[in-house]
Amino acid sequence: MNLFRTMAIGLLLCGAALASAADIPARIEVSYDVLKGDIKVAAISETFTRRQDRYRIESISKAVGLLALFKPETIRVISEGKLNAQGLRPTTYTSQRQLDSERNASADFDWAMNRITLTDRNGKRTLPLPVGTQDRLSAMYQFMFMPMKNILTYDFHMTNGGKLDIYNYLITPGQDVTVPLGTFKAIHVASSPKAGESRTEIWLAAEHANFPCKMTITDPDGGKLTQVLTRFDPTP
Repeated sequence: MNLFRTMAIGLLLCGAALASAADIPARIEVSYDVLKGDIKVAAISETFTRRQDRYRIESISKAVGLLALFKPETIRVISEGKLNAQGLRPTTYTSQRQLDSERNASADFDWAMNRITLTDRNGKRTLPLPVGTQDRLSAMYQFMFMPMKNILTYDFHMTNGGKLDIYNYLITPGQDVTVPLGTFKAIHVASSPKAGESRTEIWLAAEHANFPCKMTITDPDGGKLTQVLTRFDPTP
């Protein structure tokens, strides 16, 4: 806990939410372990960089353990865009797989024309771009900009490059969560349970700028993947 407190000091200047791009560290490096049950199946390393009003997030996921023996996949995801008063505004998103390139996908955000172009194995198509749309990667960092106090629900559009969906989350403050870096006061953000659909739960470190420290995805059949924060290193 003390280690995380020391490293996160640059994010604490504005309390639970960050008001502007200038409050964001110039660089944030984080790592996550991905668990299937109690077994580690992947490791994720992410780097967030800010240059004035521009941002870039790069996430690299690598299979580990037995999974790496059967399918040593590496997934590289990049989100780039601008920072404004509302937080992150993506302009490009790409997801590339080293072994299974047919599953590669990308999204181009045209905010001037309010349209988004998605490209995946099914080809290229252009759709209307709803206000506040995030990509799969930027959505996790967008929580740093949100004043979560007294908010009970959060609805937003998000793309993974292959589709554009609206997500509805219920927000519950005053939770505790334990990850490899310690136990923290957290805000629980969860999709509503729906029959036949996966459920996503995210725990945000409430005292550390709402940074995501744990995420769980539960499949309809009860299978669960859990992502937990193992490293957090900001540079002012």
